[in-house]
Amino acid sequence: MSDVRVTVQRDSEREERVVTTGTTAADLFQGERSVVAARVAGELKDLAYEVADGDAVEPVEITSEDGLNILRHSTAHVMAQAVQELFPEAKLGIGPPIKDGFYYDFDVETPFHPDDLKRIEKKMQEIQKRGQKFARRAVSDDAAREELADEPYKLELIGLKGSAADAAEGASAEVGAGELTIYDNLDAKTGELCWKDLCRGPHLPSTRAIPAFKLMRSAAAYWRGSEKNKQLQRIYGTAWPTKDELKAHLEFLVEAEKRDHRKLGAELDLFSVPEDIGSGLAVFHPRGGIIRRVMEDYSRRRHEESGYEFVYTPHATKGKLFEKSGHLDWYADGMYPPMQLDEGIDYYLKPMNCPMHNLIFDARGRSYRELPLRLFEFGTVYRYEKSGVVHGLTRARGFTQDDAHIYCTREQMADELDATLTFVLDLLRDYGLTDFYLELSTKDPEKFVGSDETWEEATEVLREVAEKQGLPLVPDPGGAAFYGPKISVQTKDAIGRTWQMSTIQLDFNLPERFDLEYTSADGSKQRPVMIHRALFGSIERFFAVLLEHYAGAFPAWLAPVQATCIPIGDAHVPYLQEFAAQAKTKGLRIEVDSSSDRMQKKIRNAQKSKVPFMIIAGDEDVANGAVSFRYRDGSQKNGIARDEAIAELLDVVERRVQV
Repeated sequence: MSDVRVTVQRDSEREERVVTTGTTAADLFQGERSVVAARVAGELKDLAYEVADGDAVEPVEITSEDGLNILRHSTAHVMAQAVQELFPEAKLGIGPPIKDGFYYDFDVETPFHPDDLKRIEKKMQEIQKRGQKFARRAVSDDAAREELADEPYKLELIGLKGSAADAAEGASAEVGAGELTIYDNLDAKTGELCWKDLCRGPHLPSTRAIPAFKLMRSAAAYWRGSEKNKQLQRIYGTAWPTKDELKAHLEFLVEAEKRDHRKLGAELDLFSVPEDIGSGLAVFHPRGGIIRRVMEDYSRRRHEESGYEFVYTPHATKGKLFEKSGHLDWYADGMYPPMQLDEGIDYYLKPMNCPMHNLIFDARGRSYRELPLRLFEFGTVYRYEKSGVVHGLTRARGFTQDDAHIYCTREQMADELDATLTFVLDLLRDYGLTDFYLELSTKDPEKFVGSDETWEEATEVLREVAEKQGLPLVPDPGGAAFYGPKISVQTKDAIGRTWQMSTIQLDFNLPERFDLEYTSADGSKQRPVMIHRALFGSIERFFAVLLEHYAGAFPAWLAPVQATCIPIGDAHVPYLQEFAAQAKTKGLRIEVDSSSDRMQKKIRNAQKSKVPFMIIAGDEDVANGAVSFRYRDGSQKNGIARDEAIAELLDVVERRVQV
C-alpha cells in the first residue's frame, strides 16, 4: 500500500489527509450518517468510490439538493425492483428524481390500481429492510445491450447516449455522454444479485439508508413524452430524510390540494376549460371575469402613471416576421402549425408580441427625445404545449401576457432596468406577494444570437441591477432566451411554494435584426437597446397563483363579490336592497341574498363563496338606520351606521388589505 493525499472540503474549510490506497469516500466520512455521497472535482460519486492522490473530496449531505436527488433516485430503483418482483412482465422505462419525489415508467398490460400501489409499497418496505447494497459497474454498450436484451426501452436509451437529455425527460439520469453503468442491488448477506438497472448514479450505499417514503399515485405517460409513442404507466412517489419531514410534506400536499386553482375555479364558478374548445384554452366566467378585469385595470393604471403607452397587435402574422426575429429558428416546435393563406403564404398564431412591437417602433423615424419609449400591451399569444404538460391556467396553450418592450439609449439602460425591476416588485407587492428572490439566467452556449461581448455586457448590467434590490440572487446558467440574458422574479406563496413571476430581458440583438434606429443629439443614427418585460408572465397564470395563494379568499379589492347582504327575515330584504344600491353608487360590488333559504344557510353559502364581508340587518338595524358586519373569521360588529359601513368597505378596498 502507498500513501494517498486528499483534501476534504467542507464549505470554506479544507483538511489535508494522508490515507492509504483503497480508501473510499465512505472511509473519509465514517460515522457521519447524514453523508450519502461525495463530490470529487465537481462530479458526484458513490461513497464506495476509491479516492485517488490529489482528490478534493466534498461530503454530500442527504438534506442537500444533490442528497435529496440521490435519495429519491435510489428509492425509484427500489420501487422498480418491487414492481418487477410483483409484475414480472413489466418493462422498465425511465425513473428519475423530480421536485419533492420521483417517478418510474412501466410498460404493463393493465394500468395500476390503487390496491397495486399498496402492494408495491409493502414490497418496497421489505426491500428497504433487507439492506441491499447499491453497487456500480461500468459496461460497454454491447455488454449493456446483451444484459438488458429483455428491456426494449433501455435498449433505446443506450442508442441515445450523448443526446438523452434532449430525447426524453429524465433520460440523462440513466444514460450520459460518457460510459454506461449498471447498478446492481446485491443481497446484504450473500452478495447475490437481486435486481439491476441501467443508471448513471450515484446512489445511496444501501436500501436501508432510505429513511421514509410513500407512493402517491399512478398516471398514464407517453414514452419519451411523445403522443406518437406507446402509453406507459407512471408511478409517482416521494422520499424524505426523516419520517417527520415525510409527514410534513404529506400535510402540505393536503393543503395544496385544497388550494388547487382548478378545483377552486370550479367551486367558485370562476373559469373552465371546455372540452369543446380544447386543452389549455380557458374561458372566464362572470365572477372570474371581474377578478381578471380588476387585476388588469389596476395594472393599467400603474403603467400609465409610470409612463407606459398602450398598443394593440393582431393575433396572427406572416411567418416571415418570425423568421426575421429568429423565433422560427428556435421556437417553431412550440408554435401552432402555419395556416396557408393568400396563395400559399404561411401565417402563424403569434407566440409572442415583441416582433410586432418592433414594427411599431420602426413605423416612423424616432428621436432620442422620445426615449425611453415604453410600449405596453395585454397581448394574447398561443403556444402549442404538449398535452402532458398542460395544467389548468398555469400551463396553457392560449394566454394573455402583460407585455412591455422598452426602447432606450445605452446611457439610459442601467437606470431604466433599475426602475423597471423596482416597478415590477412594487406592483407584485400590491397584489399581496411579498417573499421574493431573483434568478439571473445567462447564455445557453448552444442557443443564442449575437456576440459573446454583447452577452457579457448585458449579463453584467443585469447582475448589477439585481444586486441593488438587496434580494437573494440565484444563478441560472444557460437559462436565457436566444436573444439576451434575463432576471426572473421568483416569489413564495402563502404555503411556501415558489412561482416564477416577472421576467426582465436585456436585448441587444433584436434591434439589430430589425435594423431599429433613432436619431441621436448629434444627428447620427444609433441603435436602441431593447428591454423585454412581462410582469404577471401571463394574466391566466397570475390569476391561478393568486387564487391558490389566497385559497380563493381574495382580498376585498379583488373579490368578485365584496359583500353579501343577508336579511334576518324577508321583511328586511327591501332595506338591504336599498343599502346595496347606495353602496353600488360608490363602486362596491355587493349582492343581496333574497332567496328562500334560512339565515344560517345564507351565511354558510356566503362562507363557501369566500365573500370578504357579510352585511346583516334585522328589526333593530332597520329602526336605527344601521347594519351589522360579519367578517370572514366569524367575528361580528353590530349597529354600524349605513354611511359608516360603506366608508369601512371603501377603506378596505382602497388599501388593498386582506380581512
